[in-house]
Amino acid sequence: MARHLITSALPYINGIKHLGNLAGSMLPADVYARYLRQRGHEVLYICATDEHGTAAELAAKDAGLPVAEFCARLHDTQKAIYDGFSLRFDYFGRTSAQQTVEITQHFARRLLAEGFIEERTVRQVYSVADARFLADRYIVGTCPHCGYEAARGDQCEHCTRVLDPTDLVDARSALSGSRELEVRATKHLFLLQSKLAGEVEAFVDEYGKEWPNLASSIARKWFTEGLHDRAITRDLEWGVPVPADTWPELAAEGKVFYVWFDAPIGYIGATKEWSDAAPAGEHRDWKSWWYDADTTVRHTEFMAKDNVPFHTVMFPATQLGTREPWKKVDYVKAFNWLTYYGGKFSTSQNRGIFTDAALELLPADYWRYFLMAHAPESDDSSFSWELFSSVVNKDLADTLGNFVNRVLTFSRKRFGDLVPSGHAAGEPEHRLGTEIARLLTEYEEHMEALQFRKAAFALRGMWSAGNSYLEEKAPWLEIKTDSEAAALTLRTAMNLIHLYAVVSEPFIPVSARAMREALALPDDTRSWMTTEEATALDAVPAGTAFTVPPVLFAKITEDDLAGYRERFGADDA
Repeated sequence: MARHLITSALPYINGIKHLGNLAGSMLPADVYARYLRQRGHEVLYICATDEHGTAAELAAKDAGLPVAEFCARLHDTQKAIYDGFSLRFDYFGRTSAQQTVEITQHFARRLLAEGFIEERTVRQVYSVADARFLADRYIVGTCPHCGYEAARGDQCEHCTRVLDPTDLVDARSALSGSRELEVRATKHLFLLQSKLAGEVEAFVDEYGKEWPNLASSIARKWFTEGLHDRAITRDLEWGVPVPADTWPELAAEGKVFYVWFDAPIGYIGATKEWSDAAPAGEHRDWKSWWYDADTTVRHTEFMAKDNVPFHTVMFPATQLGTREPWKKVDYVKAFNWLTYYGGKFSTSQNRGIFTDAALELLPADYWRYFLMAHAPESDDSSFSWELFSSVVNKDLADTLGNFVNRVLTFSRKRFGDLVPSGHAAGEPEHRLGTEIARLLTEYEEHMEALQFRKAAFALRGMWSAGNSYLEEKAPWLEIKTDSEAAALTLRTAMNLIHLYAVVSEPFIPVSARAMREALALPDDTRSWMTTEEATALDAVPAGTAFTVPPVLFAKITEDDLAGYRERFGADDA
């Protein structure tokens, strides 16, 4: 089986993430990693908190904490939330860890040695009121391309164009709000992307043929506009320091590396953290995943569209320029935005739901299923409480949860706590098995292609097939005239519950475990179902003990909806 390296965009450290951050990176990565593990592949899923840059400093300032302490607290807070969503990282590291510091400095030295880093004197914005040079995100203003009035000095989050601070119209300090800004001379390091443009474009041409159009089109747009040299140092107190043994003058001035230079290297650094944290007696080779691994590892990255340029152009340029065999991304799964009633999530305006609040309201599986069934893959996807409740009530509560409860409850009432035997399978059972096998194949194809909405549709189709079978056979009527026929129907339905438990695990792992544990199958070690097993539907034999689990999914009521709208805002907010 293949070795799969999976990474998802690093969640920024400045606060709790909203549902869109989850839906566009970490959650689909977890669903895919779980699926691959179940299919027998070796998987390493790496993530970390992205802890450098101006936003971290500003958030720490607002919190009244030293930035190092703030980042440590937020790392633990975010990790607890992701645990609550059943995100099964192999390691969740930190870009402030020493491993990332050392590897980032190694990359910089190699790029210098190969002639791809140059020290330049530039004219940079200086705030008289703050008595300091302002790094790009310390400057806000109006985007010259789209007119967005809250663009940052490095990128406009509205149109995703990469900016320089001096591009902004009506620029002001994010620290003090002062417009008393001057442009003064200072020195910075530049990554000579222009010298690497041909190699990076060749990389995108070769690998991007397989990427979804969203990712490849964003990457290629950069080449049509020309690949420019990029400053990779900043004037900040917090970040990966420029190494004094290589650039003593810049180090003495306190220069640190640009967050988008060290953040992608953080994937490698977090992998080394994972390696260094190995228990006694266990060997973990981080380099086997990242160094000279092009033919042995398949690397898949998950991210929202605003992160695509840095991962498909800037980081590959960084890797290529070292002239070392660093593993580059094979497949970029990019997502559009998840919006809130068509608008942006906003804490200050009480609009939208953030991950900590989501877990306070409902169990993780409700959110996991909805966010993947409505993943913003081909276009933006709008969250609304009305749509969310409809999906939860119809798909999870009625189609899956009610099926499990009614089958097990009715069988226990009529036949006791063991799976009944009944007649041999007949034409309806053979027809059902054929349909389930077809849908399972479809589900697998969509999961392999990372088409999560289509995969969720096929999974829901398997759940619906069980309900259709139950309605057709009507064991509550069969029991009146032929108890053995009713027993066959219930035994078949319990086999469906077992199959659902196995194949639903990537989407709803907690509920899947509850379904599986309801059936006492101590020797059942299967991690997946073959099409032959799906067709036969006989993995749970007669005489197997079972229990009735608590209700898997409670319905969302109109009163619940009213409360959610009032607390989080809705379409009239």
